[in-house]
Amino acid sequence: MKISRVFQYLISITILVVWFIPLLGGLMGSIRPMSEIVTGWWNLSSATFTTHNFQYTWSRIKINFLNTFAIAIPSTILPVLIASLASYAFAKMRFFGRDFIFFSFVACLVIPGQIVLVPLLRLLTNLGILGTFPSIILVHTGFALPFAIFYLRNFFAKIPLDILDSARMDGASEFLIYWKILLPISKPALASLATLQFLWVWNDLLFALTFLSPETFPITVGILNLQSRYAPRWNFLCAGAVISVIPPLIVFLLLQKHFVKGIMMGAIKQ
Repeated sequence: MKISRVFQYLISITILVVWFIPLLGGLMGSIRPMSEIVTGWWNLSSATFTTHNFQYTWSRIKINFLNTFAIAIPSTILPVLIASLASYAFAKMRFFGRDFIFFSFVACLVIPGQIVLVPLLRLLTNLGILGTFPSIILVHTGFALPFAIFYLRNFFAKIPLDILDSARMDGASEFLIYWKILLPISKPALASLATLQFLWVWNDLLFALTFLSPETFPITVGILNLQSRYAPRWNFLCAGAVISVIPPLIVFLLLQKHFVKGIMMGAIKQ
């Protein structure tokens, strides 16, 4: 085995260990009582395993868990759908101001979300939807569009025009070309974008605290509320973290093939 290959394996194993130890600590903390966690989760000399942490945590965050799905699913579908339509126009259609509009979207990537929290808060209040699911869905969709359009436009631009011109010669409309040709070809890019967007929305805390009410809080806020007033309850927090990581992990595993392929193709085309 070449020395370079051995060096690559050592680096990979080191990164794996560094990432795995905190995950193992969280998993062990979720199935052990608080009295044992404070003495060190790695101390297994007198370990006691229990399901009480999960039972109590689930009873507290069950509604938040369901709320997160109500937020994450439309907040993933909408920006991917809108961005794919806009990216098709930017990549394959010619119209006045196309490049200027596209670069205006790209410029929005440098705007931190914290800067527009107050204007958005006033806007949603005036619209009468503050504290509801539509408010946070619109916010997530708006913030996702610049990156989504930038990513998909560059992907669509590399698709040969001959394929689209052949469809036009056969009488296909622009929407039919987009729906029947462009989207099937772009499954890796769409899957990778959808995976990233779902993870971002699922793990969001700042926007949820700002724009939602206690009845619509997602799981991130639910886990935050598991803390007591005087000290963190690590056993419940670890159990909540384990529960919250299951849906994103399932989504990633289901879309893993397309996700990896889309990331690699996007990197090559960039």
